[in-house]
Amino acid sequence: MMKKTRHADAEAYVTRDGSVIRELMHPSLHASLGSRRQSLAEASVAPGERTALHRHRQSEELYHIVSGSGQMQLGDEHFAVAAGDTVCIPPGTAHRIHNSGDTPLKLLCCCSPAYAHDDTELL
Repeated sequence: MMKKTRHADAEAYVTRDGSVIRELMHPSLHASLGSRRQSLAEASVAPGERTALHRHRQSEELYHIVSGSGQMQLGDEHFAVAAGDTVCIPPGTAHRIHNSGDTPLKLLCCCSPAYAHDDTELL
């Protein structure tokens, strides 16, 4: 049994924080492939845009920057991020990302437990 998805098959949508998301692997969509406890999505933030400040009560997130650059807010900290950087976002921590560059900021977002809209609290 094949246990993979294809980027081209993942429909893009705008999530509660304002980023454009493609669910690459999510239990609600890919349980038959073995996905049970975590999710992996690609997020894109346009130049000059930022996601809404938010937090997840249950999910721990990993942001891995694939391309572009920006500014990350993690709690009270603000720091630069660029391609190759990975940020760990503990559950309950307020965060957002701003694309301060002139190309799309693309990142992979891994959530455990899997991303859920009702676990996202806008601040």
